[in-house]
Amino acid sequence: MDKVIKKKRKAFVDQRHCVACGCCMKVCPMSAIRIVSGIMAEVDRDKCVGCGKCAEECPAAVITVQGGL
Repeated sequence: MDKVIKKKRKAFVDQRHCVACGCCMKVCPMSAIRIVSGIMAEVDRDKCVGCGKCAEECPAAVITVQGGL
């Protein structure tokens, strides 16, 4: 019998195109996102629950939620 390994969903920021507006940070219920050096967002993967609120809010559309089954 094969085991199904579930991957946890996590948010990822394309930091090359992030404009550091902070919109994602404001809507994250887990406070898993911070702005680094005033130039890009960074996700704390240990805190992120993969809800996708940050990706929905991002005006630059540079956040994706990956993972799942």
